[in-house]
Amino acid sequence: MSLQYSAEQQDGFELAVPTGEDMQRLGRNLASCLQGGDVILLSGPLGAGKTTLAQGLGSGLGVDGPVVSPTFTIARELHGHLSDGSPVTLIHVDAYRLGGQDYLPGEDAVDRLLDELESLGLDEELEDPGQSTIILMEWGEQMASALADQRLEVSIARPVDPREDPDAPPSSQGQRMVRLRGVGPSWATRLEQLRKAMTT
Repeated sequence: MSLQYSAEQQDGFELAVPTGEDMQRLGRNLASCLQGGDVILLSGPLGAGKTTLAQGLGSGLGVDGPVVSPTFTIARELHGHLSDGSPVTLIHVDAYRLGGQDYLPGEDAVDRLLDELESLGLDEELEDPGQSTIILMEWGEQMASALADQRLEVSIARPVDPREDPDAPPSSQGQRMVRLRGVGPSWATRLEQLRKAMTT
């Protein structure tokens, strides 16, 4: 089943993704477009499908372990390969608990984020990923401009269905709207390839 193509923007596009299986397909197709040094920032509310997309991306890279939410470990390293067969390390980061909102007077939010990343040994990796590394950061939009001047921003929205029980736990099923936005010249051609792969 092909995904519904919704809208095109100058630096990206938006897709309606109807099922969890389609979200994994998006992740696999995205993996085929990746290059060493890429930074992907993944955002969306709880239950939006961030981990489902990440699992598809991990599958597309052929990583050597399961892709699970890194909430309790903050960062996990998995080893796989790019579409050309070259080895790559996927660093899957959960930034949800980084850079909290309780700042001291005059404290700079970006500096605080960088300090926290440095304490985890991730600051240099995120600022300048090596050619055999891909960074996938969930909840990373708050530090995007501080860390990566070239990046792919993937935001997932989960429209509320009035027929759903508002107290039910989030499900991986149900249509999502996924917006992909490339920042930096390296993404323009690759995003067009991804859009064609997802809408044919």
